[in-house]
Amino acid sequence: MPAISTTTAPNGLAIHRISIPGTRALTTLVAFDAGARSERAGENGIAHFLEHLVFKGGERYRTYRDVNETAERMGAALNAYTSHDLVAFHITSRAESAVAAVDLLTDIAGRPQIDPDELDRERGVVIQEIARANDQPSMVAEHLIDRAAFGEHPLGRPVLGPEEHLRAFSRDTIVNFRTRRWSPARGGAFLVGNTDHLPDEATLEECFARFPSFAESDAFEPAPAFTPATLVEPRDTNQSHLRLLYRPQIDAADPQARAALGIYSTLLGGSMGSRLFDEIREQRGLCYSVWSVDHSFADVPILQLGAGLDSSKCLEAYARMRAIVDELRSDGPRVEEIERARAYAAGRRVLAFENSGAVARYAANQAIVHGDELDPDVAIARIDAVTFDEVAAVASSISPELAVACVGPHAASDFD
Repeated sequence: MPAISTTTAPNGLAIHRISIPGTRALTTLVAFDAGARSERAGENGIAHFLEHLVFKGGERYRTYRDVNETAERMGAALNAYTSHDLVAFHITSRAESAVAAVDLLTDIAGRPQIDPDELDRERGVVIQEIARANDQPSMVAEHLIDRAAFGEHPLGRPVLGPEEHLRAFSRDTIVNFRTRRWSPARGGAFLVGNTDHLPDEATLEECFARFPSFAESDAFEPAPAFTPATLVEPRDTNQSHLRLLYRPQIDAADPQARAALGIYSTLLGGSMGSRLFDEIREQRGLCYSVWSVDHSFADVPILQLGAGLDSSKCLEAYARMRAIVDELRSDGPRVEEIERARAYAAGRRVLAFENSGAVARYAANQAIVHGDELDPDVAIARIDAVTFDEVAAVASSISPELAVACVGPHAASDFD
């Protein structure tokens, strides 16, 4: 059982410790409710750009070279991510390097210089990242399905943002976004793994107090009503990238409902024994890759299906993927497949939680997005406790309404 405790730094930032027996690693992660969902229309891309700029140096570690070489001398992995939900910075090191790791992370993330010269250099790097994403049909399909499902709402915009925004962002605009969104009250620090070598409480609070006491930011814009669209980017290729997105009628704030949705997604397309994999790939040979994945934002859950396949087989696969969801809605799942999917989902979670970084990312999402229990053992127990009736209820809640996106030699009318 992990030992979990929480204190609060003077600036209001919650400091969560999750001690996991048997590991020699420690992950330190700091996250804020400041992902792409929190951006205004003209700011799209700024959350991710700011994430990049943090690594250019803080007050103590002044340059990117100081940052990189310090992490390497610890043998540590230093990184970050921006999603629609969150921006997060994390470092995983051997436990004995805890003091140095916390010092490095809180210096650059809590006291970033956001140097104008570095800003201009990194601007070009991120523009190249956007260009690379636009060259990948599978990534373009992901952007299209978000827009087909959420329109012009922030959840419908790409995390990377458009190139024209990156070219226009000034230092003042970036600093103002950070001041508005990086509120300690809407964030948290997570120390996960072997916590035996952490500094004393006063030292920890001093480090995490490096994050300014910005006023609490506004809540996110609620998800819009579901008015799904079909969006196609025609490309003269032999391969098509297909996406379908549904909104399950479950309460995203209910952790047991989220667990049941995870089991449903697993039996639908989350494993090699799933319905999509068995029929679309194994029986019909329509594709190499077919899958489903669920995600719950703070106020709305989604279920996404996807496939990459020969363009001549795309419409047949699309029809059967929809039909499988319809069959589960009307006929319900089988007892045996729920039991198998529950065991598989729980096993995957157990294996993932062998990694302190995975536990830290899970805890950040639980605490900041859902305001829920951090304990990884509770997450596994919830999966184990999901009942047949709960999964059947999810299956029946999947409305026939869906958003569709595709990249390939097709027209939107092909998916009517």
